[in-house]
Amino acid sequence: MSMAPIIVAATLTATPGTTLLHHLLVLPAPAVYAIVGALAFAEAALFVGFVLPGETAVVLGGVLASQHVVNLGGMVAVVIAAAILGDSVGYEVGRHFGERILALPFLRHRRPAIDRARAYLRTRGGRAVFVGRFTAFLRAVMPGLAGLSQLPYRRFLVFNAAGGIVWGTGFTLLGYVAGASYARVEKAAGWASTGLLAVFASGLLAVHLYRRRHNGVTDDQPDVSPPG
Repeated sequence: MSMAPIIVAATLTATPGTTLLHHLLVLPAPAVYAIVGALAFAEAALFVGFVLPGETAVVLGGVLASQHVVNLGGMVAVVIAAAILGDSVGYEVGRHFGERILALPFLRHRRPAIDRARAYLRTRGGRAVFVGRFTAFLRAVMPGLAGLSQLPYRRFLVFNAAGGIVWGTGFTLLGYVAGASYARVEKAAGWASTGLLAVFASGLLAVHLYRRRHNGVTDDQPDVSPPG
């Protein structure tokens, strides 16, 4: 077996995220494909994203591709397919069991954020599905919320596939370019997700204020219709 994964593992800083994933760095290629794909799939399908963001595993898959443990094109294909399929399963779960899942105890303290995401989904529809792909929290809940909100599946699939292709390709390449600097890139990716979430929240607030102002102006217009 090549020593490259062991060398990469030795260069990583022992953080909670990387400690769990160190074991993947010495696994054979088929196991790496299976685990990275499973995490990308389960993040939205089974709400694993609340525990371990799939993007962490995806970046790691790119790192291993840079060390020739796995094939870069193969890893990108696995991640994209797993992301799209996982979101589709999450959509069906939300459509059939959404309200019961939202009532689970581990989601109660996240209810305000979930309600904001539902409001954004009602306002933006499919575009919210695309944007949600790039933040860990929304990636875990947006497919289920789309199903719960009865967003037409064909429309959901278009934006789901677009987001999965951009996200899967981008984060795998990010890990590939980073190589042994994985720990720093993982941290940067986390900051990027936080920044995107802030942009999402700001956009939602702007839409709310605009609609509130627009509705206020409409209500203040005098009734100029001729007497009937």
